Amino acid sequence: MTDWEKGLLVGVLIGEGHFGGDGKQPQITVRMHTRHERLFETLLRLCPGSKLYGPYAHGGRSYFQWMARGQALRESLLPILDALPLAEIDGHVFERYQDMKLRYGL
Repeated sequence: MTDWEKGLLVGVLIGEGHFGGDGKQPQITVRMHTRHERLFETLLRLCPGSKLYGPYAHGGRSYFQWMARGQALRESLLPILDALPLAEIDGHVFERYQDMKLRYGL
């Protein structure tokens, strides 16, 4: 992955990402309008093993949901996120990320 691609990925995760899990395994989720489909295709390419769900229609909104969990999360995203000064970039995202890692023993 190029530095530019890493920057794009991290920017999307900081701006739109949810760091959590389903109670059994951790996951990072991005949910956005279907007009961002090409961006989701890029996320799938940058994070092999991640999944795209949808399109969904709910409350007059049409959206996709991208998820990275399991091997895709551990091998593709954690090393990139752990190497960043997230606490300096965005304290709120850093806290959510650390909480996910703590809850799921990452």
